[in-house]
Amino acid sequence: MGLIAIGDIHGCCRSLEKLLDKLAPAADDTLVFVGDYVDRGPCSRAVIDRLIALQEEVTCVFLRGNHEQLMLAYFDHGEYDAWAMNGGVMTLNSYLGDDRRIDLPEEHLSFIRDTLLFYDTPDFFFVHAGADPRLTIAENIEQGDEDVFLWERSHLRARSLAWEKPVVCGHTPVEEPVNDDLLINIDTGCVYHMHPGRGRLTAVRLPEREFVSVAFAD
Repeated sequence: MGLIAIGDIHGCCRSLEKLLDKLAPAADDTLVFVGDYVDRGPCSRAVIDRLIALQEEVTCVFLRGNHEQLMLAYFDHGEYDAWAMNGGVMTLNSYLGDDRRIDLPEEHLSFIRDTLLFYDTPDFFFVHAGADPRLTIAENIEQGDEDVFLWERSHLRARSLAWEKPVVCGHTPVEEPVNDDLLINIDTGCVYHMHPGRGRLTAVRLPEREFVSVAFAD
C-alpha cells in the first residue's frame, strides 16, 4: 500500500489523464488530491467527472483548495467577484449547456462540499496551501483555521518550521517540486503552461518521495 499525492489540476483534464496513466496506481494505493480541481483551465467539469469516477477504481482522498472554496462561496452566497477574478469564469463556461445556461449537476456540487480541509497520517500531513509554521501540526489541527489550510504561504519563507512531520501541499506554483525535510510542494503550475518553467502536473509517491510529472496537454 502506498500514498500518492497529486498537485493542483485547475481544469487540465487531459493532463490529469496523462498523469494517471503514468502513475498506474495499484488497487491498494491511496491517491490524495491536494485541491484546486477547478478554475483557470479549460475543462473543470470534465476534471470533476473524472475524479468522481476515479473513486470507484481506487481509494481517493479529495482535499479542498481555495478555488473550491471560492466556487462554494458563489453557489451558496452569490459571491461572484472574487471567484471571477481567480479563474471562475472558465469553470462556469465548462458548465454551460446548449441553452447557454449553467448546468451544474448536484453530484458535482456535493463532491465539492465533501472535500476535506486536511488529511493527517502518522508520517505526513496533507493540506492544500500549508500550515502555520509557528505551530505544530497538532496545534494547527486544533486551531482548525480554514484560511490557513486554504491560503497560507508564510511557511515558504519561514526560517524554521515547528511541524513534527512533513507537510505535503500545493497552492503556490513552483518550477520544481519542493522536497525539504518538512515541506513537500507539488504544485508545478500545470495550468500556467505559457510561463517558462511551469506547465507540469506533478505527483509524489510516499514515503519514497518519488516525483512523477507530465507536461500540460491541451
